[in-house]
Amino acid sequence: MFQVATHPTSFTMHGHGHHQSMHSMQSPAPGVQLPRTLARPPFAEVSRDAIMAVAPELSSVPPEYIRRGLRPKAFQMLAGITALPSSYLPNTMPKSQVPQVLSIPFRSSSSMAQPTYPTHVLAVSSSKASANEHVFMFPVHNIIIAANCSALPRLPVSSPPYAGTLHVPVLPLVLPSPAAFKVLHSYLYTHSLDAVLKSLFPVPAGFVQGLSHHTVKSTLASGTTLHQLSTYLCSSAGGSLQVLTTHAAHVKELWQDMVALGLHDPELWDTVDLAWEVVLGALNIAASTH
Repeated sequence: MFQVATHPTSFTMHGHGHHQSMHSMQSPAPGVQLPRTLARPPFAEVSRDAIMAVAPELSSVPPEYIRRGLRPKAFQMLAGITALPSSYLPNTMPKSQVPQVLSIPFRSSSSMAQPTYPTHVLAVSSSKASANEHVFMFPVHNIIIAANCSALPRLPVSSPPYAGTLHVPVLPLVLPSPAAFKVLHSYLYTHSLDAVLKSLFPVPAGFVQGLSHHTVKSTLASGTTLHQLSTYLCSSAGGSLQVLTTHAAHVKELWQDMVALGLHDPELWDTVDLAWEVVLGALNIAASTH
């Protein structure tokens, strides 16, 4: 089983993030402590052994080039995931019933692009869950995990498709938040920053549509725009401190999963920084009216 940290602690920065440490602040919601910033862990590149285990032909390619090269292939990979019938790969199942291997028949593609089928299934459970809880099933491609998640061990060997059937290893993975991993799973394929932000809380459509990394960074540097986004979020929550604190919890859970997985994507980290600034600003606005 892949076991990762439940509650990431403060990290000392190594020059690639915005924040030096995690300082606690008293949130406007009584009795709730929120950190002022969500600290980034020291950068750790993915393991060369992990890459070689799943793609020996890429052994001499820098990991950043591998990650860039995967982006144009995302459509084929997502098509491969979509081709798997849900009757053989449910979204959830009881933890006690998770098999070691799933045999999944797949549908032939009628499109020009040949799907790239998943190599493994991650059975993700919460580090806070009991033994009889359900797990969430996520089909993944080994190279996506190996090239992005530096904190995970290398994946076991999987078999190629044979006679219209996939035989994929099922790997139990314990994370702080399976719900947050759903967002990260999608991001690892699509790299859609707007989808990440919209999954956390309401955002003006005009701002989030086609959100770029450049816009994220420029917004972080603009107090006026941050205030506008915080005002919008506060209004959408009806000024409710409870609703806004729930939004803050979603952002924090995403951060915890990113740290636990060893995800060091700068675009994603900056987007999480933006989400945190906006939600804290909204909490402060709401608190000032109570």
